[in-house]
Amino acid sequence: MEAVKRYGILTVGSVVLGISDYIFKFQNHFSFGGVSGIAVIMSGLLGGSASTYTFVINMLLLVVAFVLLGKEVAMRSAYVSVLYSVTLEVIQYVWPMSKPLTNQPVLELVFCFMIIAVCSAIFFNMNASSGGSDIIALILKKYTNVSIGTALLVVDFIVVIVAFFVYGVTVGLFSLAGFLAKSFFIDTVIESLNLCKYFTIISKNAEPICNYINAELNHGATIYDARGAYTKDNKQVVMTVVKREQARNLRNYVHKVDPDAFMMITNSSEIIGKGFIE
Repeated sequence: MEAVKRYGILTVGSVVLGISDYIFKFQNHFSFGGVSGIAVIMSGLLGGSASTYTFVINMLLLVVAFVLLGKEVAMRSAYVSVLYSVTLEVIQYVWPMSKPLTNQPVLELVFCFMIIAVCSAIFFNMNASSGGSDIIALILKKYTNVSIGTALLVVDFIVVIVAFFVYGVTVGLFSLAGFLAKSFFIDTVIESLNLCKYFTIISKNAEPICNYINAELNHGATIYDARGAYTKDNKQVVMTVVKREQARNLRNYVHKVDPDAFMMITNSSEIIGKGFIE
């Protein structure tokens, strides 16, 4: 059941990303970098469809991944990459477009990078990727000492600069703006998807709180004895991490069983351990 859910999300994300790139990115010649950005540049230089160039490049990279990185690594990128590429190839025949959807390029730029950022964050969060430049990163990691992040950033930036010469200053500036916005927005979305609440609860009635965390929220907790520096009262400190949607329930329950409890609630987007990232 978990595998069905996982592949269902990956399928929806791949199709949405493909449709978004075709409608917003390719029609406006936005070149943010990556394989799709290279395809847009090739379309401007050589003619032809950016969708077809994306399909061909991604398939070639998958073949290279099988040869240089092995079957296991290639298969992790194959599903999303193939589905995304096929979506791009099919939609150009189902919905032929010869011009942008609207006459508002700024609006289309915003939708384009937001959808790219959200879909990419979902893929990364599920240990998947849309292939393309991620495969190039894995090859660089295996065969060179080049910093992957730096190398990909440089390649993407070069694609953006080339857009200035191929499509003009206006498209080049839009591409640069999208490149910068996408880079920051992806990290924000990833953090939002992984956001959890870290509770430090100081209470005289810690046992029912721990029972509630274990039984109702299905999480663990750590408890230790403490003494107030001013009151000298003996209390207990409960530390736990819960999902964002569970935080309100825990806060209300603590307030119910111990109105005098002291709670410190902190946002955290990187929790490693059972029930979270393992």
